[in-house]
Amino acid sequence: MNLMVIEQNGQRVLTTQQLAEAYGTDVERIQVNFNRNKDRYKEGKHFILLQGEELRQFKATYQIDNQLKFATKLYLWTEKGAWLHAKSLNTDEAWEAYERLVDEYYNVRENAINLQMLSPQLQALVSLELRQKQLEKELEEAKKQVTAVQHRLDNIDRIDTIGDLRQRLNKMIQRYARQNGIPFNYAWKDFVQAFNTAYRTNLELRRQNYINKTGKDVSRPQFLEEMGLLEDAIRVADKMLNREVIAQ
Repeated sequence: MNLMVIEQNGQRVLTTQQLAEAYGTDVERIQVNFNRNKDRYKEGKHFILLQGEELRQFKATYQIDNQLKFATKLYLWTEKGAWLHAKSLNTDEAWEAYERLVDEYYNVRENAINLQMLSPQLQALVSLELRQKQLEKELEEAKKQVTAVQHRLDNIDRIDTIGDLRQRLNKMIQRYARQNGIPFNYAWKDFVQAFNTAYRTNLELRRQNYINKTGKDVSRPQFLEEMGLLEDAIRVADKMLNREVIAQ
């Protein structure tokens, strides 16, 4: 689970928003379940309630949703609190999510420290350090994904001529169409949209302007060749086939 790590009182906790997203539900459902079963939830065991100065320090330490910036109180859910919510929801998705939370979030005890033994200032510093380590971990994962994409691109067969590039692009679009069970022309539309997003352009408008200017009714691959964009097009098609998010 890709969750922002939150440490409070020496243990990992989750905001209501995080818990709702993990369980595939919404914040309102979590709040309703809590209000209906309040007698079962014990503060300090199932949740931590932040108010006043503690809440202000928390907001200063963590980047939280805009909707929580003006909250006057905030519930943070412990592992046992997450278990009670899974029990209230009682769905296969919630129980599976709870097991993943236990394995991948709550039970991870990197550099475990009893924060209750520290001053509020030191608690804030330790929490910032833990958050920094989490960000470094996420950055490392992002680098691995970039490396994997580059590796796929490097392994694309070397092509000697422009004609082969056009042929390669057509075959990739055909493969994408088969992969998604859509007509070939629909696959081309998806490609054009993906290319426009990746390079912040309007491929069809540029092609039409080129046709009007030159009088040559060129196909998309021919136009990409004329513009020197075939290699960029191959990269976009590769990302489509591998379901990568295209961003520039």
